[in-house]
Amino acid sequence: MADGRRTLVHPDRVHAVFAKMRDELAELRARHVAEVAHLRRELDEVRAAFNELRAVSLARQRAEAEVAELRRRREIGRARAVERDPNAALN
Repeated sequence: MADGRRTLVHPDRVHAVFAKMRDELAELRARHVAEVAHLRRELDEVRAAFNELRAVSLARQRAEAEVAELRRRREIGRARAVERDPNAALN
């Protein structure tokens, strides 16, 4: 009793509760930091896989375009190599 009034909560108990809350917050923070680190590693792996896939896809597109160009040139060469019949109509 202080000043004739009854103490409802002892200061030591309040300090103990706050100390427990601080410990719980520190534990939650540590778990959160670990989870964020794990997610960042996972994101880095996904980004690396995406970049690799994009590079392969672009290389395939370039190769397809090159093949199409080579085929076009081959057809032009074949058309030029064919001897025209001078008696045939031009149209």
